[in-house]
Amino acid sequence: MKPRVLIVEDDPGLAKQMRWCLEDYDVDVAGSPDEAMAALRRNPPQVVTLDLGLPPEPGGTRVGFELLDELQRVLPQAKVVVVTGREEHEHAMRAVAMGAYDFYQKPLEADTLAFVVARAVRLSALERENQRLAEQHGTELLGSMIGASKPMVELSRIAERVAPTNATVLILGETGTGKELVARAIHDLSDRKDDPYVAINCAAIPENLLESELFGHEKG
Repeated sequence: MKPRVLIVEDDPGLAKQMRWCLEDYDVDVAGSPDEAMAALRRNPPQVVTLDLGLPPEPGGTRVGFELLDELQRVLPQAKVVVVTGREEHEHAMRAVAMGAYDFYQKPLEADTLAFVVARAVRLSALERENQRLAEQHGTELLGSMIGASKPMVELSRIAERVAPTNATVLILGETGTGKELVARAIHDLSDRKDDPYVAINCAAIPENLLESELFGHEKG
């Protein structure tokens, strides 16, 4: 069964192009908020691409932001990818702050759109699998991390979100709180899971040797 994607776009030509870019998925298309909510309830998607400029105000963003809020209320597990113009970076940042998973800027580039959606689909699948395992094993979260408190669940969600990316991650915490467990969980969920995981205790390496130990050196 293919993952399902809902495209919310009022421009029929652009919606058709986007559908073509996402041929590996089951795709529904909606041109208005009412059509989008009907499609959402009929066939709940894993990912929604949302153009903020929707009728009756295609030149504005009010309707788009209202729909984003409703989408998250009705189907909070769906990953929303907001579609904006090149000069609308502030709208994209606002959408992400409201809970959108990511954003994509026009004009349409098939490979970029497919990559962004594929990453969102993969995260959605990871979250569903983690939820299934949590229900199966009670309080188990990621790897050997155990806990049922809200902060632990939020930490688990953050780890799942950053794991598929190439972002550098800094994990802070007191000694013994499980920083290395989090690091291992991120590694195990990443594209590098089949490569070695190498833990280095930098505090145990003398300062004058640290750079050579991590990056190597040449004599002289």
